[in-house]
Amino acid sequence: MSPLTGYFIQLAYDPGISPKGGGLPGLAVLKNVVNSINLFGIIAVVGALAVSLAVWAWGHHTGGHQAEANGKKGAVVAAGAALGLGAANGIVAFFSALGSQVN
Repeated sequence: MSPLTGYFIQLAYDPGISPKGGGLPGLAVLKNVVNSINLFGIIAVVGALAVSLAVWAWGHHTGGHQAEANGKKGAVVAAGAALGLGAANGIVAFFSALGSQVN
């Protein structure tokens, strides 16, 4: 086996690539944009939760079982969306750290 073949075999197993901050210009701007999108998402979820709770209460008090059920579903979906938006950074960091341990 030639030294060049050994180099390519080693390269196939370990390319030596890892995430590094500051490598490209505009990283701070991209982080700011993503943070703003997350904020808008959280604000939208607060509005969706308020509407869903109002529909739930209206359906309950008027005897509209379908409206009540839709309000409950909306409240659960809004709560799940809030959980996902709040935990997005931690979830990505967890799986990124987990993926970096794969050899």
